[in-house]
Amino acid sequence: MNRTAKTRLLFLVLLLLPALAAAQGAVLLREEFLDLSHWRPVTFPKIKEHTQYSIEDLGRETVLRTESHASASAIVYQSPYSVYDYPRLRWKWKVANVYEKGNARTKAGDDYPLRVYVLFEYDPEKAGILEKAKHELGKRIFGEDLPLHTLVYIWANREDEKGTITNAYTSDAKMIVLQRGKKNLDRWIVEERNVLEDYRMTFGSDPPATTTLGIMNDSDNTKEASVSYVGFIEVYK
Repeated sequence: MNRTAKTRLLFLVLLLLPALAAAQGAVLLREEFLDLSHWRPVTFPKIKEHTQYSIEDLGRETVLRTESHASASAIVYQSPYSVYDYPRLRWKWKVANVYEKGNARTKAGDDYPLRVYVLFEYDPEKAGILEKAKHELGKRIFGEDLPLHTLVYIWANREDEKGTITNAYTSDAKMIVLQRGKKNLDRWIVEERNVLEDYRMTFGSDPPATTTLGIMNDSDNTKEASVSYVGFIEVYK
């Protein structure tokens, strides 16, 4: 085998390593977006314009397409799972544009062309008095049980946004910046995270056992527009 062939083989192996690593562990779910039957829509009080989530056929694969026009809504996976049994998360995403007025540290700029949520279920037996009061208030406002804490993996708008940022609206949501600005626009990027480690790092404690996933593209604060995509999302050991 000549040097060129060896180089190509090495490149192929490196390219396939993430998929091989995931295959070696037990995969709980792999959503390839043939349809949206496993997801439910989530809307918010006082926000009339909703983001559009649809399936787009690219020939060799189907992907989730999200389109936002001064709008906000999300989709949430309908089957909760144990983050202790399946702590790893892997997905592929692509963003066409970021928001010029986006700013992760302000309420007015709290919009993102794409964010992947990990929603940790509220457990009344372990909740303190303040947590119970906040949960009951949220349930009255939103009409459903809200998560106790949320990890949010974001495609940030600004180049200077990095690391972990507490959401401008609630300290119960910690945002981890994975991509930022315009550098990787229109490119498919594969992300891999250990959710259990990320929760302990950001919240300083062990998470509730039960969790589920959410996806959102929103622009209700900035009044801008964007299109973004998720190619697949996978949960595994």
